[in-house]
Amino acid sequence: MTDTAAFGEQAPAGAIGWQAVVPVGNSITLPPDPHIMDAIGGNHRLETAVADLVDNSLDAGASRVLIRFVVADHRVQSFYVIDDGRGMTRDQIDGAMTVGGARTYGSSELGHFGLGLKAASFSQADSLTVISIAEESPAVGRRWLTSKASNSFECDIVGYGFCCRELGRPWDFVTPSTGTIVRWDAIRAFPSGHDADVASRFIQDASTRIQHHLGMVFHRFLEAGTIKIGIDVEDVSLIGTGPVVEVKPLDPFGYLRPGAGGYPKELRTTIEGVPVTALCHVWPGRSQQPQFRLPGATPEQFQGLYFYRRDRLLQAGGWNNVEVQRRDLQLARVAINLDDDLVNSRVFRMNPEKSRVKTGHEFGEALGRASAEDGTTFHGYIETAQQAFKQSNQRSRARAQIVPLGRGVPPRVRRTVERELNSLPGYDDVDLRWKDLGSDLFFDIDRDANTIWLNIRYRQLVTGDGHASFNDAALVKTLVFLLVENLFHGSYWGPKDKDNLELWQTLLTTAVKAELE
Repeated sequence: MTDTAAFGEQAPAGAIGWQAVVPVGNSITLPPDPHIMDAIGGNHRLETAVADLVDNSLDAGASRVLIRFVVADHRVQSFYVIDDGRGMTRDQIDGAMTVGGARTYGSSELGHFGLGLKAASFSQADSLTVISIAEESPAVGRRWLTSKASNSFECDIVGYGFCCRELGRPWDFVTPSTGTIVRWDAIRAFPSGHDADVASRFIQDASTRIQHHLGMVFHRFLEAGTIKIGIDVEDVSLIGTGPVVEVKPLDPFGYLRPGAGGYPKELRTTIEGVPVTALCHVWPGRSQQPQFRLPGATPEQFQGLYFYRRDRLLQAGGWNNVEVQRRDLQLARVAINLDDDLVNSRVFRMNPEKSRVKTGHEFGEALGRASAEDGTTFHGYIETAQQAFKQSNQRSRARAQIVPLGRGVPPRVRRTVERELNSLPGYDDVDLRWKDLGSDLFFDIDRDANTIWLNIRYRQLVTGDGHASFNDAALVKTLVFLLVENLFHGSYWGPKDKDNLELWQTLLTTAVKAELE
């Protein structure tokens, strides 16, 4: 039937004016082009893709999730995410594997678009297999291949026997009596060669990135003990797996003390009648905590807004046009919880990767109206964060100069000392080394060699069960250095310097001998 016949009318002879109502006739079905599969998930990184899979595990009520790299023939061949959640029946797994198969989500679930599993997986691999077992239901499995998905929407049914074997493998960290296995093969994002060193370096780097990202995104769940997440490596040639590394929470607001009095503060406002609370934090200046120096960027880039939905972190930093990123605001971080009314509004829109939130102009206007119980406004908070940063820099410049710390401690300790304390110009590095001092003294000062010698007789006591190395006992060495570094100033020791050295040697030697009793 032609479009003209469908309307039962003839095309107008000439142009006519604007019409308020668009007339329509019958409807036709226009199925999506299968090549849409080539486009989904294009903005995922490995760590954000894995986080999307962990979302599904949490929604399934999992208490444990295992992430596993499988190495065969010196190459990463497969990648797994296994959980002990409720699992899926045949109908449920068909729904989960349907592209765009959105469903009604519960009030605590993290899913939203119905694309997470497929988009995350196809961003990394050309083969996605999902195997699941629910209570009082048989094991079921489905597999998507991009080669098929790009030409049709045919999804393979995985054999029952293979499903049972996969579920019954020794996963150790997790026991999926009910639960789900997500398996990636033909992984494009992983090294393609067969160099064992390349594979090892890749796994180490990827594992670290996954640990840090999951630790930050799910820090509230990990801190509450809602879920445990482990990462391991299975080497097929060794017929075994390495130790499980457990993901630790990385709270971007986990400081020991605030950087300004009276903080954090709750600034309250409304957006389209919905209450919104911005919990404003000020970090202490020059913090070395990993929660402040988050992975992947400098602290300056992690300033700004942290949006959460159902305790899951959606955005880590950035000002969304309510402020401009600048160095003197790096101590400012604001936590905002978004409920479904806000997420579904035109004011807030999270991206499909759940790594960013777009905000409308209404958000900036509402934040400008927000205030705390004591009258603090958002502008006042910004000024406080700037002042805290300025004061921390002033304190740093006022610190005394020291001789430069040399070898004998880990490089990161040296870098921290260099960053926090100004070195005296013209002085050589002071090393910390072990040797037998021929007496029971704990340490000795050698100005000619520019070295602080620690008595090797006490090395095992100081290091405990730790492995002896050139950079061992970092804590004790650093404390001794800070205690005596001033004895390397100048060209000679005065009476006070000599008395201090004798006092410190007596106290530390007595203390270490007491430890041996």
